[in-house]
Amino acid sequence: MSAAADRAADAGRRLYLRRRATNALALAASCVAALLGLAFLAWILWTLVSKGISGIDWALFTRDTPPPMAEGGLRNALFGSAVMCGLAVLIGAPLGIAAGTWLAEYGNASRAATVVRFVNDILLSAPSIVLGLFVYTLLVMHSGGNFSALAGAVALAFIVLPVVLRTTDEMLRLVPARMREAALSLGVPQWKVIVQVLYRSASAGIVTGILLALARISGETAPLLFTAFGNLYWNSDVTRPMASVPVVMYQFAGSPYENWQQLAWAGALVLTAFVLLTSLGARALLLRNRVSHD
Repeated sequence: MSAAADRAADAGRRLYLRRRATNALALAASCVAALLGLAFLAWILWTLVSKGISGIDWALFTRDTPPPMAEGGLRNALFGSAVMCGLAVLIGAPLGIAAGTWLAEYGNASRAATVVRFVNDILLSAPSIVLGLFVYTLLVMHSGGNFSALAGAVALAFIVLPVVLRTTDEMLRLVPARMREAALSLGVPQWKVIVQVLYRSASAGIVTGILLALARISGETAPLLFTAFGNLYWNSDVTRPMASVPVVMYQFAGSPYENWQQLAWAGALVLTAFVLLTSLGARALLLRNRVSHD
């Protein structure tokens, strides 16, 4: 009896030691992977800052893109990016909020809602160049090959739409059911419950989704190459080609001219700083929303 007990104890001890060794190995591998990821991220950021910081000056924001071997800035590209991203949010965000509201409050578990969520997941993971080609076929080719900032904004709106839809759907479904029931029990129409109760409760999450979508589209290049195309000069007409920071970076980074390469690095640094600040703002909104609910 004691021998069998000793064998069982030895087997349990070996199993315990083997599990501890496996756990330690997995933990060490995870730490190494995390350190490698952080090291590459630091390397990328250091290269970006070291090459781009010298191009950050007042002229970058007050002068247009120059010809080769001349001084200039990115004013027209920054303006174009702001216009197209703003229009994309104005087009995609309301549609995403409306569709997400329908999914959470009206469709919910219906078959149509399942199809919409499936299609939205496909759109969410679709390569941006495919969306750019779709808008190119839909708008640019049917307008006689007229590239425009409006077509670029529509292409970017197709990227904004699924992000905002998913966020709105998830945030509204997180609102406690008792809030809906309390408002409906007072005789409040459902549309007023959605607007005055649910939207207020989920506003931080919805705004966070919009900010994350804005951060994503601000660096998109492929859709704009097929739609807005680019412009070396100042243009405020959304029906004509318009410059943007990602497209200028794509064109200037591979050029043999040093001034264009410097502008590409400076534009990359400005764009990275914008995405970082937007992401931090979104996280701050989420954190404040969690603290207020707790």
